[in-house]
Amino acid sequence: MFDFLEKYIMGPMTKLSQFRMIRSITQAGMTSISFTIVGSMFLILNVLPQAFPGLRGIWAVSFDQITELYMLANHATIGCIAVYFLIGTAFEYSRILSEEDGIDIKPLNGVLMAIMAMFMLAPQVGFVDGVISRITSIVEGETGWSSVVYNGWELGGDGPANFGATGIFCAFIIAWFAVRVYATCVDKKIVIKLPEVVPDGVARSFTALVPGFLVAIVCMLIQTVFMMFGTNFYDFIAIPFGFVVNIVGTYPGILLIYFLIHALWLVGIHGATIVTSSLTAIAIANLVVNADGGAAVWAGEYNNAFVIIGGSGCTLGLSILMVTMAKSEQLKAIGKAEIVPAFFNINEPLLFGLPIVYNPALAVPFVLAPMAAATISSYAPAHAAQHPPLLLLSMDLHVRGRPAPRRPVRRAGR
Repeated sequence: MFDFLEKYIMGPMTKLSQFRMIRSITQAGMTSISFTIVGSMFLILNVLPQAFPGLRGIWAVSFDQITELYMLANHATIGCIAVYFLIGTAFEYSRILSEEDGIDIKPLNGVLMAIMAMFMLAPQVGFVDGVISRITSIVEGETGWSSVVYNGWELGGDGPANFGATGIFCAFIIAWFAVRVYATCVDKKIVIKLPEVVPDGVARSFTALVPGFLVAIVCMLIQTVFMMFGTNFYDFIAIPFGFVVNIVGTYPGILLIYFLIHALWLVGIHGATIVTSSLTAIAIANLVVNADGGAAVWAGEYNNAFVIIGGSGCTLGLSILMVTMAKSEQLKAIGKAEIVPAFFNINEPLLFGLPIVYNPALAVPFVLAPMAAATISSYAPAHAAQHPPLLLLSMDLHVRGRPAPRRPVRRAGR
């Protein structure tokens, strides 16, 4: 079994995790965690009366009066999360190219070029009376306006729609493209070189001039191509990445995720970092969907709150067992060292100290326990709402009796 895992899972996944862009995205996701937590806390404050109806009266005369004020923190973080991912990814990718390839680029310049590219690709353009113009359109939905495009900018509930969770995957591509153009120009000496007497700071700013023009011209060409086909960059990118989102939105897909995580751990690879870091964007996007009345399972901190109780492998119970019932002094010592971190889902001392890594006797429960937890946490809401559990296979969770969203759904094609 371990030979199979090393050959067919450990090798490919390890190579994937070493790609520079994957490392950049992973670090950007970690950097963005603090901002998403800030936004999520204010979102929780906003939806508490839905979970506890007894609070509705109190909220009506208190927090509901200032909802739009404190929810600005949510709109500025989760509502614009693609911007945070763009900045984090562009900075890390620039830093990696600078340190590992020795290319003399400034991470800040890479970030600014990525932001410029994002602002050029986000607006929608088209032919209006035979002239290329930014589009303005309003589409009415059943519960009010469902789509508004004003002067090229599609507006969502929290601001420009492309800056929200739906634009995260586009942000990754834009960051890679802008930084790659910048690094290639510097590496091939396609830059404006000033005399040595010019201060270093001024010289570096001029170094970004030619790459900046190239990024701008390529963005114009991209807009032109998509305009000719009656679409835009963001809608086009949503097609392939929509497939990934749909996989994560199914029960078999979730089981596959946890199998990969724990199969990697069994051969000594940090599966949680490799697998879930690339899915952070989807979890944040689904969090926004749920805030608008949806019921996506893989959303927010689903992984930490409902599945890996005690850490990868759901080892909290094992830690308690070792402390209370183990006859081996060595196992008791490991259990005592692990019991407190386990309540924070940290269990590396147990994985390598027991050990669980490369341990055939514990391999099966280590893999199956989180898959069982994922099954229970996925099926329980549907069962409680007296819905057929098979609906979960498509994640079509229209929970009966769920309170109406606090604001109208603004997504097209609801």
